[in-house]
Amino acid sequence: MMSQSSALQLHDARPFFEKALVHGVQHGILDADRLAAINTDAPKGMVQIARYFGSEFLRPELEKARDRMVNLISLYLLETTDGDLAKAAVSLRDNSFLSRSKGGSDMLKRLIAMPESSNFGMAGYADAETPLLAAWSLRSHADYRAELARRSQIAQAIAAAEWLAAQYDLDTDELESAGADAEAVVRTGLLTQALAPQAMAAGEWPSAPAFEKLVTALRKKKLPVPTALRLPPGLPQPLHDAVAAHCSAVLADLPKLLQSTTPLRTLLRPMGAFRARYFLLDDPLAEVEALHHSLDALEDDAEPPQPASKTWLKTTDGNDDEHSLLTLFLCLAAGVPKKTLLTEKTAANLVRKARKSGLQPALAADFIRAHAPGVHQQDYLALWASFVQDAEKTLLSDMDYQLHDALALLRRECNVAG
Repeated sequence: MMSQSSALQLHDARPFFEKALVHGVQHGILDADRLAAINTDAPKGMVQIARYFGSEFLRPELEKARDRMVNLISLYLLETTDGDLAKAAVSLRDNSFLSRSKGGSDMLKRLIAMPESSNFGMAGYADAETPLLAAWSLRSHADYRAELARRSQIAQAIAAAEWLAAQYDLDTDELESAGADAEAVVRTGLLTQALAPQAMAAGEWPSAPAFEKLVTALRKKKLPVPTALRLPPGLPQPLHDAVAAHCSAVLADLPKLLQSTTPLRTLLRPMGAFRARYFLLDDPLAEVEALHHSLDALEDDAEPPQPASKTWLKTTDGNDDEHSLLTLFLCLAAGVPKKTLLTEKTAANLVRKARKSGLQPALAADFIRAHAPGVHQQDYLALWASFVQDAEKTLLSDMDYQLHDALALLRRECNVAG
């Protein structure tokens, strides 16, 4: 049986540059002249780095500069040789010491220049390069590779969103002013193509009222729900993966849109979970027109609607926004004291109670029918039904041990004070 001591493997925590240097000396790749040149260049590099990030006259700054220089060279050698010590030693032999340090610095500068967020509204708000370079010059190669992968994915999403938007004559300035997420733009492009392929040819990105009108017309036709999506014609090959990654999410949303089980206006409410996944343009004039139509319909109603009860007025205390109402309805369904605002603690307790005893959505629906103003009852019932459909699985999930997902959902959909 293997002994305990022989089963243990020592972890070599030395920087990769040091390992490559030792390997080069041991295997005759680096001779005395090359080592002398490195010893001459190293102090110069330390002073340059210390001067760039602070002062070359302070000992702590010089010591930190030494660490930065070693790490920058290690990053460059790891990235360009795939961790091969022999190749790294040859790189040190055939190139100047300072060029390897500059290579690591250039790698990080390219990383920092990549988009950090897929939200177009964040464009131009990146932190200054020097502080970021100071932080990244001390990070590991694994950190660098992880961040490079993350930012590369974001850059592809942004490029795909810009290409899709351009097919509808929507420019980047409009995306930036609206604070659109690249992923939401991509999903909307796919969704629009699935529902109305002619829209791309017409060059019209959907506004919220126009999209509602389109889906309403499609619901009346009772067309079959698509079971597959095609990538937009002409989409450049390098962007295929970035767009295809969202096909399954769009396909999952299509039944909710085309089947009339959920009222469309509730599904498309501005602060709802569905709208958060898509980017629809604002059209104030169309929204005002829709409001006038709904008011005209109320005036034509022969029977005046039921006013809000005293219980409703007292319980809501004038807080009739969607977040407050959903908070109230959820409290009713969970069997906890009725509130329109929760603290983090009471929100967590609500989730725990719901997971222990279950939710009873019918209690909230009954409360709406008994106490809500008649003119809004159907909207509130639809709002609550849509929330339950989207949120119940997350709120009651046994896998969310720390309540992270449930509390994040409540912060987004309900009123939760920090």
